[in-house]
Amino acid sequence: MQSQNKILDDLSQLMTNAMGVAQGAREEAETALKGMLDRWLADRDFVTREEFDAVRAMAQKAREENEALKARLDALERGTAD
Repeated sequence: MQSQNKILDDLSQLMTNAMGVAQGAREEAETALKGMLDRWLADRDFVTREEFDAVRAMAQKAREENEALKARLDALERGTAD
């Protein structure tokens, strides 16, 4: 009976060690993958969200100004066509 408990204890210890190794390997793989992804993204010509939002706001303002100018021009043309 004592030898059976020893075998189970050894098996339990082996499984615990295997889980620790697997966890370490997973963490190492995640770190490596994150590093590769960070380098890949850094090599691309992506913009930050803040830069994108700033340019979008500028474009919206330009569209609004264009619409106002077009309305003003249309009004002037109607006034001189009469």
